[in-house]
Amino acid sequence: MREWVSLMSKNFSFPHIKIAYPTAPLQAYTPAGGLKSNVWFDRADISPHVPEKLDSLNMIRAEVHNLIKRENEAGIPTNRIILGGFSMGGALALHAAYRWERNVAGAFAFSSFLNDKSVVYQELKTTADKLPPLLQIHGDSDELVDLSWGQTTFNELKACGVQGEFHIMERLGHSINKRGMNIIKEWLEKRLPDL
Repeated sequence: MREWVSLMSKNFSFPHIKIAYPTAPLQAYTPAGGLKSNVWFDRADISPHVPEKLDSLNMIRAEVHNLIKRENEAGIPTNRIILGGFSMGGALALHAAYRWERNVAGAFAFSSFLNDKSVVYQELKTTADKLPPLLQIHGDSDELVDLSWGQTTFNELKACGVQGEFHIMERLGHSINKRGMNIIKEWLEKRLPDL
């Protein structure tokens, strides 16, 4: 992901913000016929209509917690951490920011999704916590995660009290692009000003 980002945005760096690019663990992935793949969690199918595999999501929760704890131990408070990602990484960021680590500074998701009846929506409906802001970006030609899936995710989160912005990238498939990365960069700088 680091190489992909550097191709799209030559200056996606900040003097006061550290960017981490964790790699998803190698595990059996049902949509790939059970073959081992670097994925954050397993799922029954690439569809918004299947139930989430909560056991798989719960297993990755500890990894997310440990990543944040390492940054805390390095002197970065949780309220100065933003979680984000592309596709499944963005879905993981949504689970993390709106279920497990609600005191982060924000979350962003590029070409990402939550399934219908996601546990995220269910848990948000029962909380009075202050929620981190969201930036969501999606291509209008995404062949893997249809734009309507991304928009539904954003609208459901908004209905649960999440404040945020949704940007549509014209003629963009399941990919990142320079314009989207620039939007993320500007959003990060607003959310995490130099102290």
